[in-house]
Amino acid sequence: MTATSAPNNKLMLGISLGIITVLIASTVGAAGKYIGAEVNASAIVFFQYFFCMLCCLPWLLKHRLKGLKTEHPWLHITRSLGGLVGFYVYWQALQHIPLVDSTLLRNSAPLMVPIIIFFWLGLGIPKVRWLPLVIGFIGISVILRAGEHGISTWHIIGLLSGAGLAVSMVSTSLLSKTEPGGRILFYYFFVSLLAVTPYFIYDYQSIPANAWPWLFYIGVAMYLSLRLYTTAFAYVKPSILAPTSYFSVVFAGILEWLIWDHIPDGWTLFGIALVVLGGLLILRFGKE
Repeated sequence: MTATSAPNNKLMLGISLGIITVLIASTVGAAGKYIGAEVNASAIVFFQYFFCMLCCLPWLLKHRLKGLKTEHPWLHITRSLGGLVGFYVYWQALQHIPLVDSTLLRNSAPLMVPIIIFFWLGLGIPKVRWLPLVIGFIGISVILRAGEHGISTWHIIGLLSGAGLAVSMVSTSLLSKTEPGGRILFYYFFVSLLAVTPYFIYDYQSIPANAWPWLFYIGVAMYLSLRLYTTAFAYVKPSILAPTSYFSVVFAGILEWLIWDHIPDGWTLFGIALVVLGGLLILRFGKE
C-alpha cells in the first residue's frame, strides 16, 4: 500500500459509510411518514430515542460509569439538542409536505455546515469544494420549485431540520477527535430522551398496535445509521462527508414512488441529477 493510497482508502470508507447511513435514514423517514397519521411527532421522537437507548445498553454494561467520563459535556449537549430539534421538526414537517421535499430540506445541512464552521470555529472551506455545494443547492432549489404544493410554512419548518442536522454534524466531528463512538451516541440518546420526554407526556395519544413494529424499526434503524454516521466522521472531515447526504434525495424519491405511487416529474429528476452531481464532485475534489 502506497503512502497516498491509505488516505484515499480512508476517504472512500468514510464516504461509503455516509451513503449507507442516508439510505437507512431514508427508510426511517418513509416509515415515519407511513405511520404519521396515527402517531404524533412527539411519540415518534420519544420511541426513536428510547429504542436507541436500549441498543446502547450492551455498550454501557461493558464500559460502565468509566465509559461515560467526558471532558466535553457541553459539546455533547449541543450535539444532542441540535439532533433532537432537527428530528422533531422533521417529523412535524413530514406530515404536511412530500417525503422528497422534507428529505431535501433536512439534507440542506451540507449548505449550512460551512457557515456554522466559519462562525463557530473561524475556519473556511477550500474554494474547490464550494462548486459542488452550489450545484447541490441549485438542485434542491429546482426540486422545491417543481413541487405541487409550493413553499409553505411547513417547508420553512422543515428547513430548520437541516440547521439542526448541520449543528449535529459539526459537533459530532469535533467530538470524534477525542471521544469514542459509543460514548457520543450514549450521550446523544440519553440527553435527547430526557429533553423530549416532557413533550411526549404532554402530547400523549394512544398508539395503535399496528404502529409498534414501525416504531421499533425506526429506533433500531436510527441507531444503526447514527452508529455508522459517527464512525464515518473518524475518517473524513464534515465538509467532505456532509454532501453525501444529497443521495438521500434519490432514495426518498424511489421510496415515495414505490409506497405512494408518486412519480417525480421532469424538473424533479433534473434537480436530483444536480444533487447527485454535487455529491460526486465533492468526492473528486475531496481527494485533492
